[in-house]
Amino acid sequence: MLDWSEPTRGPAVNPQTIAPAAPPAADAGTGLGSIDRTAGRVRVDDKAMINSRADVNQLLPLKYVWAWEKYLAACNNHWMPTEVSMQADIALWKSRDGLTEDERRMVKRNLGFFAASESLVANNIVLAIYRHLTNPECRQYLLRQSFEEAVHTHTFQYIVESLGLDEGELFNMYREVPSITDKAAWALAYTQHLDDPSFRTGTPEADQAFVRDLIAFYVVFEGMWFYTGFAQILSLGRRNKMVGIAEQYQYILRDESIHMNFGIDVINQIKVENPHLWTKAFQDEVRQMIEDAARLEASYGRDTMPTGLLGLNANLCEQYMHFIANRRCAQLGLKPVFTETENPFPWMSEAMDLKKEKNFFETRVIEYQNGGALSWD
Repeated sequence: MLDWSEPTRGPAVNPQTIAPAAPPAADAGTGLGSIDRTAGRVRVDDKAMINSRADVNQLLPLKYVWAWEKYLAACNNHWMPTEVSMQADIALWKSRDGLTEDERRMVKRNLGFFAASESLVANNIVLAIYRHLTNPECRQYLLRQSFEEAVHTHTFQYIVESLGLDEGELFNMYREVPSITDKAAWALAYTQHLDDPSFRTGTPEADQAFVRDLIAFYVVFEGMWFYTGFAQILSLGRRNKMVGIAEQYQYILRDESIHMNFGIDVINQIKVENPHLWTKAFQDEVRQMIEDAARLEASYGRDTMPTGLLGLNANLCEQYMHFIANRRCAQLGLKPVFTETENPFPWMSEAMDLKKEKNFFETRVIEYQNGGALSWD
């Protein structure tokens, strides 16, 4: 037990011997190197998304106001899963005739995918992205996103515990259910080498690897793959089923919308500052990533909805993925990967309305956003 009456003291240190005058080049981009005693004050023009002097996180002067505004918007969207009542969900889940077997299968597969995915995203932020994204205001947002990923993981724990589900089954689906394993393995392939302590940006190959990672997690994972799951659970809520889970998914969807838009802004800003990275070959590779991801998601849709339910079916979800994939390509300035298609679930836009509202499941009135209005893609 610590004695808080006296501060903990370490050995005496001569500050002149702490470190050399200039930080090692290898650590210049992380903010973990030695203090440069000869450096001038940070100017706006000194800031860049990658390969910049991160120093000790010099937030001001702001360069990327959009990143700071997304941080403030995220703070205004604060919520916790335990604020949402699960009583109606528990009663419905325990009722013999409350849900069909197909609906129960979908809910469990859905929870299994998200439970692992939120942790994968959080690991990527903490172990890879934060280290190599050298802009302080972007790092400020990443800290907030990391907390939100923890809240989302907490949400799935809260749901599993409330419904009395088999946590071993749910939390291990990422390696026991092929359609979930395939997606997790696909994403991990794009981030594993970035977690290598010896990995450094600063070459075209390494910088492209970092952008590839950002695309895999922000554009595909959060910007595509989560959306089938959202549509499934929100469809239940629209039919007054599992309204507590649906309400929590609505809030997660709102969070993820900011995550995705932030990531796309980061990618596009890196492109502006490093146009040599956005080669024709790399653009073709990114388009192939998005096309492959849409096909993996179509397989997941067939697995979770083999016969269709709640007005959804695997074909409609595949069409939705084609619509989303083309939209993500447009946001990155790329040609579409699929023929033009309409959004089969236009009602999904309603779920991302952040104004003060009585939510559409009519469970409680929520002042969900305290700041100004946001525009969602």
